[in-house]
Amino acid sequence: MTANITVCARFRPLSSKERRDHGDSVCIERIDDEAFNLKDEKEGEMKFSFDKVFYDDSKQDDVYSFLARPIVRDVVNAINGTIITYGQTGAGKTYSMEGPSILECDDAKKGLLARVVAGIFREISSADSIKYTIKLSMVEIYMEKVRDLLDLSKDNMQIKKTKSQGISLPEVTEISLSDIAEALQSLSSGICNRAVGETQMNVGSSRSHCIYIFSVHQESTIQKRTFGKLILVDLAGSEKVEKTGAEGRVLEEAKTINKSLSALGNVVHALTCGPNGKGNHIPYRNSKLTRILQDSLGGNSQMALLCCCSPSPSNASETLSTLRFGARAKHIKASPRVHSTKDKHAKTQRTSFPSKDESCDKVTDKSRESMDAEDVKLLQDLFTSEGRVHDPNFLTDLELDCGEAAAATNIPLQRAAEELASAVELLKEQNKVLEAMLAIATRMLSSQREANDDLSFGHLVFESLKPSIAWVACLPLVKLLTDSYAFLPCCCCCCCCFTK
Repeated sequence: MTANITVCARFRPLSSKERRDHGDSVCIERIDDEAFNLKDEKEGEMKFSFDKVFYDDSKQDDVYSFLARPIVRDVVNAINGTIITYGQTGAGKTYSMEGPSILECDDAKKGLLARVVAGIFREISSADSIKYTIKLSMVEIYMEKVRDLLDLSKDNMQIKKTKSQGISLPEVTEISLSDIAEALQSLSSGICNRAVGETQMNVGSSRSHCIYIFSVHQESTIQKRTFGKLILVDLAGSEKVEKTGAEGRVLEEAKTINKSLSALGNVVHALTCGPNGKGNHIPYRNSKLTRILQDSLGGNSQMALLCCCSPSPSNASETLSTLRFGARAKHIKASPRVHSTKDKHAKTQRTSFPSKDESCDKVTDKSRESMDAEDVKLLQDLFTSEGRVHDPNFLTDLELDCGEAAAATNIPLQRAAEELASAVELLKEQNKVLEAMLAIATRMLSSQREANDDLSFGHLVFESLKPSIAWVACLPLVKLLTDSYAFLPCCCCCCCCFTK
């Protein structure tokens, strides 16, 4: 089943600084619970509509009930889900995700994380004759490195893709959760390890994208195992340096954050505006963030996006940018499905994996078709040193990586071939013009020889053709092809011989 993702907008209350600078004025005009008008000095007034709009008087439970509760219910039933908070720095993303504190705050102020944990345990407690295992992982993407927040020694983890698990982090720490209190304590420990900093717009500004991964495994009495994965993403906010006053290390962090958010925007654009079909390349690999979210963005996962915004006129341009991102993301199509395996099938699969030597031989034999013997030997040494040939999924992973790399390469090559074909057709038309001009000049020279004045008349013809020849030589396509291909200088030499 294919469905659009859920997109909501949330406006926080005005901050004390915003009230001091602009009073109680706001840049939005409420229409109803799904639509509003935004006023911007440059863009004028625009109307936006989303699945739900949470204004400054909305409650934390309202956000959870509409945005997250349906996804939590489905995750327990083995359908993956993803919830993302997006917006400029200081717009309320972390407050929506964590609340004032993950451990100590009243029920009304609890964020999505605490409510999701309670929701998962509530759902599994109502199930009959089913055994559940809940596991938690926490990572952050800081300066384009994936760091394990539950084990700080793992500060640059690799992202892998397999047919069975999709995108995963094989090295990540997973801890089992037995109750709500233990889960909240583990979340608190991980959050304390997250990179934060102070800017002029936010005292506790997140300097990394934080990703919480809950895995819910269930085993029924019919020996059928199902598993669902819920990913919550608290994105670092986009920043304008002139507003945040970032310098030094904080400035470098801001550049990396903005770059990864741009990569996310490019993926959303490709998913919603590119041509349909398998030939459309989606640039998931351009950042660690989009790579980890590959299955969530247009994949087999339900997804909800919360666009957090400031209602202040001083932040109207940033709010407009956030809302436009949300409006475009609304058109992403997802195909959620149940994830399950049977024990009997799993045992059959385990016995059919190729041996270490077979895996290595198959890869190296394939490599010899396009690589030198010395390079093949280096490849063998690399696989052996990394222990890849011991991995039963090695061949499958390698084929997936090669397929994605080929897709990313073939699309630009195809476009280049199409542009070259167009250039050739244009040159053919220009060549016809030159041939006609040459024929005219030849006839005129022949006539003039009869009058014994061919030298002066030939010079006259050349002078008359000079502007046309110069026009052809200055065409952008001719210049481009002259720089790129060796055969064009030869053609130019022929033209020169003709003019002489």
